[in-house]
Amino acid sequence: MTTHDDKAQVPPGFERMQRGGPFIAALGPLYCRRTPATGGITIAMHATAAHTNMRGIVHGGMLATLADAALGLGLTLACEGRHSFLTVNLSTDFIDAARPGDWIEAHVHIGRTGLRVAFADCHLEVKGKRILRASGVFAVMKPLTPQQLASGYGD
Repeated sequence: MTTHDDKAQVPPGFERMQRGGPFIAALGPLYCRRTPATGGITIAMHATAAHTNMRGIVHGGMLATLADAALGLGLTLACEGRHSFLTVNLSTDFIDAARPGDWIEAHVHIGRTGLRVAFADCHLEVKGKRILRASGVFAVMKPLTPQQLASGYGD
């Protein structure tokens, strides 16, 4: 199992999340910052050596996973947990790399949430520089149960 340093510096305004289930938890701690005035949602994490590929940069699959998780979590937060969401389609464009020690922020923008489908996009940034853009289509599902939330599948 991968260990992650939860004592690394977290920027002001971010709070630790307990959402995402065991797969997302294995990536390491996720943090959230909400900006009520704009409705902005940012999901972030520290990259570690465990996230790298053989070139020593953060693996593209890890970045895509972070983007996918951030989009789903962002949608759930935006609707205040009235629904949960499953990825139907995820499109990503890799722009630059992240490295161990980087604080990676996923800035989420909610498009439209209908009765059956929702749309959202995000971009990942390191030190204000975009490294990935992603857009997703999500199936709108029933909210998580209290048991799922209590078991670490939600917060």
